[in-house]
Amino acid sequence: MKKPHALAALGALSQENRLDAYRLLVQAGPEGIAAGEIAGRLGVSPNTLTFHLDRLREADLVGVRRDGRSMIYAARYETMNALLGFLTDNCCGGESCAPVPACKPAPRRARVTA
Repeated sequence: MKKPHALAALGALSQENRLDAYRLLVQAGPEGIAAGEIAGRLGVSPNTLTFHLDRLREADLVGVRRDGRSMIYAARYETMNALLGFLTDNCCGGESCAPVPACKPAPRRARVTA
């Protein structure tokens, strides 16, 4: 990852609603979540959420696909891994570090309904 792309990703994540949305998408896994559900879970208006998701999309941190009338957003794990790699590229004082496995999507949890 080049520095301008890292700065764009960090800038996109440096706002509370965007960080919350991104963390929710990471937890959701590669299937993603519909925009309306994200808005409901985070308690933000759909218009506000669209603005924030667009900033994350422009930074290549999330992708979006249409499913009928819904827009489904999902985290782009390869960008997250590249950003983490960029941030830790020179760790350990230049010495070889123990290999760290790449981040993977969290396993889907069964949804509990009341």
